[in-house]
Formats: sequence, structure tokens, C-alpha cells
Amino acid sequence: MPLSYTDLKKGVLFVYENDPYEVLEANFLRMQQRKAVVQTKIRNLITGKVLDRNWQPSDSFEEAEVEKTEANFIYASKGEYWFHTKGNPKERFSLFEEIIGTAGQFLKKDTIVETFSFKGKVIRVKIPIKMDLKVVEAPPSIKGNTAQGGNKVVTLESGAKINAPLFIEEGQVIRVNTETGQYVERAN
Repeated sequence: MPLSYTDLKKGVLFVYENDPYEVLEANFLRMQQRKAVVQTKIRNLITGKVLDRNWQPSDSFEEAEVEKTEANFIYASKGEYWFHTKGNPKERFSLFEEIIGTAGQFLKKDTIVETFSFKGKVIRVKIPIKMDLKVVEAPPSIKGNTAQGGNKVVTLESGAKINAPLFIEEGQVIRVNTETGQYVERAN
């Protein structure tokens, strides 16, 4: 059964121009002497591009069949990230940096990620929002300069470089927000 323009609510997945889209925002507008419209902000699940679109009562859509599964991260090489389906190491696939996004720099071996498939092809990977990573390189903090606060650049086991407080030392495990790339706290 096709979706009508009034079915487009936040979180709904539908097909538009042969690509799967997710509704991020939807507002129903009724103007005087005109037909009602639904204003939406939608995200292409393949490219990540966000669009603003208005829909009329004559518009109808096919619901996007997006399958969610879990996968293990194996390794990254030259902008290509390799995974295998959880529980099946022989079923491997790779995705390019454009699909993974900046959060890919925080992936470490055996991280469990959520994958989204459309028509049998993996189109997106959702990385955990917070990751615990070991600091492999940190400039020494000079006695007395940690009281005022401040930051220094540290290198994590995944190869990512982030700003962390001056008291963070090499060998410690810290928690990082993968969406913002920021230090959150020391991990226990």
C-alpha cells in the first residue's frame, strides 16, 4: 500500500527518485484558498544529503524496505572500511569513507556497528555514539599547567587525533563522542 503525503512523519523511510529517504522533520500547512501541503526535511540514506521538499495531496510514495543488521569492523585501508556480518566472518563487505563519514576515524577492530541495507546493498553504517579508545601518544603535561585547564592534541589507538584535557596521559583509556569528535571523559 503506497504512503500518502500525510504519512510523512519524522522517522518514516520512503523511496523518492529511486533512493531511500528518511523524514527528519514534517509540518502540515493549510493556507487560505490553497491545497494543504506537507513541508519536510528529508535525508538521502545513501548520500547523506539533506533536502527540503513540499508535498501535495496528489503525491504518493513507496515505503522503503531498509533492513538493519549488525556487523563487526575488521580494518580500514586507503579510505576503505572492511566489515563482516556479525556471527559470519566469511560474509565480508567494504564501504568507502564517504558513506562512513568522519566517525570512521574512531573505529577499532571488532567494534559492533549497525548496518542499513536497501535492495541487498549496505548503504549506511551507524557507529556507537561513544567509544572507549586508548591514548597511544600524548605530549607530557608540565607540572602546574593542569590547574588552569586547557587542551592538548592526543593520538588514539584508531589513529584519530583529538583535543583532550592536559591531564590525559599516554596509556589511559578515554571516552570519545564519535559524532562530534570530542573528548567526553576518562573511561574506567
